[in-house]
Amino acid sequence: MIKYFLLRLSRGSFMKKILATPAPRWMVLVTDTFIVSFCCLLVFVFNSSFPQEGFSLPIVMQMGTIVMSYFITSLLVKSYQYIIRLSVIEDIYKLVLLVSISSFFLILLILGIEGFSGIRHIGVWNIVIIGVFSFSVMMCMRLGLKYIYTLFSGVGHSRKSVIVLGSAINSFVLASALKNEAEGRFYPVALLSLSGKKIDTILNGIPIVKYDENTVKSVFEKYNCDTLLFLSTQLELMRSEFVDVFLKHNIKLLMLNQVEELEFEQEKKTTPNLSSHVKDIKIEDLLGRETIQTDNPHISQLIKEQVVLITGAAGSIGSEIVRQVASLGAKEIILVDQAETPMHDIQLEMEEYFPAIKVHLYIGDITNYKRMEIAFERYKPRYVFHAAAYKHVPMMEHNPSEAILTNVFGTKNIADLSLKHSVDKFVMISTDKAVNPTNIMGASKRIAEIYVQSLYFYHKHKENHTRFITTRFGNVLGSNGSVIPRFRAQIEAGGPVTVTHKDIIRYFMTIPEACQLVLEAGCMGRGGEIYIFDMGKPIKIYDLACRMISLAGLCVNRDIKIVETGLRPGEKLYEELLNDKEQTIATHHKKIMIAKVQTYTYEHIIDALTRLYESIQSNNLHDLVLEMKHIVPEYHSQNSKWENIDKEIVNEIKS
Repeated sequence: MIKYFLLRLSRGSFMKKILATPAPRWMVLVTDTFIVSFCCLLVFVFNSSFPQEGFSLPIVMQMGTIVMSYFITSLLVKSYQYIIRLSVIEDIYKLVLLVSISSFFLILLILGIEGFSGIRHIGVWNIVIIGVFSFSVMMCMRLGLKYIYTLFSGVGHSRKSVIVLGSAINSFVLASALKNEAEGRFYPVALLSLSGKKIDTILNGIPIVKYDENTVKSVFEKYNCDTLLFLSTQLELMRSEFVDVFLKHNIKLLMLNQVEELEFEQEKKTTPNLSSHVKDIKIEDLLGRETIQTDNPHISQLIKEQVVLITGAAGSIGSEIVRQVASLGAKEIILVDQAETPMHDIQLEMEEYFPAIKVHLYIGDITNYKRMEIAFERYKPRYVFHAAAYKHVPMMEHNPSEAILTNVFGTKNIADLSLKHSVDKFVMISTDKAVNPTNIMGASKRIAEIYVQSLYFYHKHKENHTRFITTRFGNVLGSNGSVIPRFRAQIEAGGPVTVTHKDIIRYFMTIPEACQLVLEAGCMGRGGEIYIFDMGKPIKIYDLACRMISLAGLCVNRDIKIVETGLRPGEKLYEELLNDKEQTIATHHKKIMIAKVQTYTYEHIIDALTRLYESIQSNNLHDLVLEMKHIVPEYHSQNSKWENIDKEIVNEIKS
């Protein structure tokens, strides 16, 4: 009845406020000092050598010396700093340290320092008793407060049960903090040990159980739990096939962003709200890799206080480049795009987060040379990042003239204007689909690469010193129109999830990672390079769909079906490896390489572009694609109506 009353009382707003506010540190320090004084007094009173006449000046000095020793040591070891209800190991460690140091110091005074001869009659044994007694009372006080807090806060009531991954100190601290958190959302029922150590033991009321992929389902059933919580530091482990063990048993995954938040918020004298830092795990978290660390001070030196023009600024890659360039302290950023609403969105974002930077919205099509020239004349950019392009393979397969106009001639416009207006560096964003292309989009990007590279080498020894650099990378996680947002929408709609082929694979990277590569290339590039980087392991798209369905708490082909629709026009089954050591040159960055590619003369590519443009003007798509294949001999169409042209070329060669 009393416990029920206390639980009801704890639900009041006033009591919740009290529970959410830790005691001031000075109060803990004063309480500990009082405990030591009380313990010292008891030992003195029950000591047979205590004078019958009561307290005398020597007795008061002796007690004062002991209490002052503990007080100063407490200040040194900071035994009063931890939030009592959230700390266990720290309390024990600090209190042991406090008692040990104080006792050792007092024993030294008794045994060896003449100036304190008046304390000698206390005896070493009494100092030890005072230390043990003080430790016991201080620890009991802390445990009592923890129990009262737990009782009042109603811990464990109406919370979601979770099993915390790991049995190391960080996992234990996390579980203990969640268990005692005021108004928390999660209640840890067990720690899942990967090492096999401390099995069948209980820490702070939380049992430690062994991880075994064959019995993991029964462990969760035993504790009536369907959720695993892990730390962000364990993400690399979860990115391996280890995560599939949990997903196949429909175990929900949650991740705590930063365990350091506990210490950070304690410094602010507030109760750490760990539950607010727990998030649902997303497929991007599992596919992402350790971000490329450029740590190149020259990047910020190049961008700081400079004028930067970014094409395709409203797109997934372009908008992230805008953010990163802004964070590096650019003076002015010119955003070039023809998408009105996304441009408005990025403008609002920049006004909110980077109000000191001048941002110019320049609506226009990169194929319009005169419109683009006005931007260069008006703003005089020093650096240009060219991200504007058509990227959807099936769509471009049906619209080759638009792919060439934008991806090739649009690139030519921006590159030519960069040269004409003495831009320091022009960085073009290309794609892994330009490697041995099988579709219009990939071939158009390869032609753009060829033009940019030939333009640099043609003007390399002339007065203009604009450096032209290209970066290639694969699919980016969560970009507009990419597979992950589409799968997510299909799952939310109840399925089915559609994949083009069960065996299709792709390389993935995060958008920030891709943009860091772009900026690094802009820094290290001397001109004419095509930079690529270590893409890691390819991802099977079918497995990606299975994981996303499982992460949503659903069963593959029971709750959500996966349907194969067949390869789309121009689509490859397997993407080319970009980091083949025989086809690359190493750089100072272990993740970034330079591609070995065939180079072309500027005169040759200009003649070829003239023929391309004539085919577009005459709307002769056959001759347009034929000329593309002549420019890029390794371009062989797959699953496309343009495969007939490959046969024509073969017959041409034979005849």
